[in-house]
Order: sequence, then C-alpha cells, then structure tokens
Amino acid sequence: MKSLRLLPVILLALSPMAFSQSDAQKSFDKLKALAGTWEGSATITPKSADMGADGSATQVTLRVTSRGNALVHEMKDPGKPDDPAHYDHPVTMFYLDGDRLLLTHYCDAGNRPRMTAKMSPDGKTVEFDFLDVSGNLQYGHMQHAVFTIIDENHHTEDWTYLMPGDKPMRGHLDLKRVSTVAAK
Repeated sequence: MKSLRLLPVILLALSPMAFSQSDAQKSFDKLKALAGTWEGSATITPKSADMGADGSATQVTLRVTSRGNALVHEMKDPGKPDDPAHYDHPVTMFYLDGDRLLLTHYCDAGNRPRMTAKMSPDGKTVEFDFLDVSGNLQYGHMQHAVFTIIDENHHTEDWTYLMPGDKPMRGHLDLKRVSTVAAK
C-alpha cells in the first residue's frame, strides 16, 4: 500500500524525461539544420596522389527528404562533371532508428558501412562510430565521421576511411554555406 502512495511522485519525477527530446532526435535536428549547399576545401592525410591536392575544392549538398525522416548528404568535386558513373560521388543517408541516429554511407568503393551517432555535451559535434558494413571490402571502408557545427554558415566534417590492412586515411572538410534549403 505504501508503494502505491509513491506512484504519483515517481510518475511526476519521470514525466520530464518522457517528454524531452531524445539525444538521437536532437542530433538529427542539428544535422537537418545544415540542409543546403556547402563548398570548401578537403585535406587528406596521409596524402594520396589519386585523392587530389591538399586543400582541393569540394562540394557537399545536404537535403532533407522523406517527409523529414531522412537526410541525404552528397559529396563531389565541383570541378568535375556531374557523372557519378565516372567520378567519386558518395552518398550518405542519415535517419532515426528507434532511439538511435544512424548513417549509411553508400561508398564509391562498393560497400555500405553503417554508423551510430552521439552528440557532444555542448551540442556542436555529432560523432558517428562504426556499427557494421555490407558489400565489397577489397578497397577498404568508411569507419568514422564527425560533424562539427561552427555556426549556421560554417561546419567541418572529418571522415576516417580504413584502407586494406586497417590503415586509416583521414579526410577533413572545411565547409562554408553557399545556399540554404529549408529543413522540414
């Protein structure tokens, strides 16, 4: 009987948690606010002859789709024709899966790694850790990604790719907003 008297107190204490937005939803909303076209420079470490020069131009487009349930991230070299059959043009999809924010990276290497997100305490960084991968692993796969929001018109992306033999290659993108697409 005594425990029944405590039930309203327990429910009252839990109610803010029940109505608060999940960390996954907060992270997803933070990324959806990046919807638009971004341009900037890419730095690859270690340097690779077939990955372009240090500080080479890159373009990223983020678009909210599927009634706000998915975010499409497309990356390309703005100096190359828009021909994904002949030039790198990786696509990454961000979406909520229950209480997790996931990404699936559709890689030019022919595989699809998935990663799970966590947001930094200050809410400015969304970091993705490797979950699993499907497809061809002959050329390696994307392993890690970090999105850091500097302000509404500037963000960075850090991508880690595991080469064969588990050698990491890191790409750092420093991006400025060129146009805005309203996030839904």
